Amino acid sequence: MPWRSMETVLYIVHVLVCLGLLPVILLQSGKGGGVSAVFGGGGAGTVFGSRGASNFLTRLTSIAAVVFMCTSLGLSWYSSRSRSVVGDVAPAPPPASTEQLQQAAPPDQAAAPGTATTAQ
Repeated sequence: MPWRSMETVLYIVHVLVCLGLLPVILLQSGKGGGVSAVFGGGGAGTVFGSRGASNFLTRLTSIAAVVFMCTSLGLSWYSSRSRSVVGDVAPAPPPASTEQLQQAAPPDQAAAPGTATTAQ
C-alpha cells in the first residue's frame, strides 16, 4: 500500500509541473517577441536585468522539463508493475453443444434448433 501513496504523490507533482510549464513556456520571448511582449515581458528586464529574464525562464523550463520527464518515467514504471485487469475476469464457460441443448430442453421442444414444427 505505500506504493500507492507514492504513485499518488507522483501524479500530483506531474500535474503541477505540467500546469507550471504552460506559463513558463508562454512567457519566454521567441523570435517575434511571443506572448511576453503582449503581457509586458519587456518590463521584466528591469526586475531580472537585461538578460536575466531569459536566463531565469530558460533555466526554469529546463528544470521543469527534467522533473516532468522523471515523473513520466516513474509513473510508467508504476503502471508496468500494476496487476492487469484482464486477470480479474472469470473465464467464460465453453459453449454448449447441440446435444446438450436438446437434452436440457423439454421433450416437446426437443427438435433441432432452427427447425420449426407445425401441428395441423
